Amino acid sequence: MNTDEINEDLAVMQLSDSFFPTGLYATSNGLEFLFSNNEIKGIEDIKNMIKVNIEQQIGPSDCIALSNTFTNAEKKNFKEIIQADEIAFIMKPIKEIRKASVNSGIQLVKCVSEFVKDDDMLNEYQKAIKEKRIHGIFPVAFAICCNALKIRKEKSLTMLLYGFTVSVIGAALRLGLIQHLEGQKIIHEIKPIIIKTIKENSNKSLFDMWQFAPQFDIIQMSHEKMDSKMFIT
Repeated sequence: MNTDEINEDLAVMQLSDSFFPTGLYATSNGLEFLFSNNEIKGIEDIKNMIKVNIEQQIGPSDCIALSNTFTNAEKKNFKEIIQADEIAFIMKPIKEIRKASVNSGIQLVKCVSEFVKDDDMLNEYQKAIKEKRIHGIFPVAFAICCNALKIRKEKSLTMLLYGFTVSVIGAALRLGLIQHLEGQKIIHEIKPIIIKTIKENSNKSLFDMWQFAPQFDIIQMSHEKMDSKMFIT
């Protein structure tokens, strides 16, 4: 293994670590609402929730936004990156989810900019956020930061889907729905879904983006209206 590969693996571990301060630990993606209404019971319900979100929301929207942003960051085509950011922002119809994604994206860029100073696309993206020319939506910000850290596109997509999976399982653990070993079992069983989703969405156009999971849209909106909650979403 050469030095570049080691650096890439270290960057993957750094961004994938829950220690990295993006705020994703504060999200449950509607799981808290289901729990409060006794509508989710255990492993199979949680696994199904993750599967639907990956296949019907994150895969055909966030993964495509990330993939296109990554390609255009390599080409230094910032105009197309702005377009990806705008479309990804519009594709999140739930206010709370949209706001959480923007906040996490901006925080991610802020953190990475502290130790990566020489990447033109990262610097331009951060400047555009400050000037309010761009939203800073998470999948686009994540692509910019992964490119700046020399992480390949396929690994970036894997990290995005793995990060979502772990955030839901972490929420389930804190809510007392499952135990740690059960959480690891879910992660293992979700792996084929992650692989399939990456293969299906890694080379599509921005105009192929879609998302359709109305039941979860309603759940996420209902979470927003809860009087007392542990999680942001």
